[in-house]
Amino acid sequence: MEPYFVAKLIHILAAVVVTGTGAGIAFFMFMANRSNNPQAIYITTKLVVLGDWLFTTPAVITQVVSGVYLMHLLGYSFDSDWFYAVAGLFTLIGVCWLPVLKIQYRLRDLAQLDANKNHVSKEFKSLMRIWTLLGIPAFVAILVIFWLMVFKPLSVV
Repeated sequence: MEPYFVAKLIHILAAVVVTGTGAGIAFFMFMANRSNNPQAIYITTKLVVLGDWLFTTPAVITQVVSGVYLMHLLGYSFDSDWFYAVAGLFTLIGVCWLPVLKIQYRLRDLAQLDANKNHVSKEFKSLMRIWTLLGIPAFVAILVIFWLMVFKPLSVV
């Protein structure tokens, strides 16, 4: 097997994991929040924190490593408009995702307290809105990166 095809497969699989996990986490957090069921919310927030560490984090690291390796194999320039666009969007995703990670821990802790009181707090709802607002631009940026990867509308050399 050629190294290029192995690296490309790994890169694509990591992109699928990042996108799929992100969409799944967003869906289940959104639905648990809408349920107003403190126990369901608590269980969901615990699993979201775990899922991000088990799936999203390794996939993001894999994306960076395999992406740089693919650029090297293909002779793409790290000084191209295409690379700057991809790197900028990837940075935007990180700027949104890192606070989301911190917020998820707080949401989980609040959800545990709320489950014990059998009531969803205003603080949880407020943080959930921020969590959602940070997720929207990050997910849109992922979709734009997919578009850039497939169509390469900007010069890559």
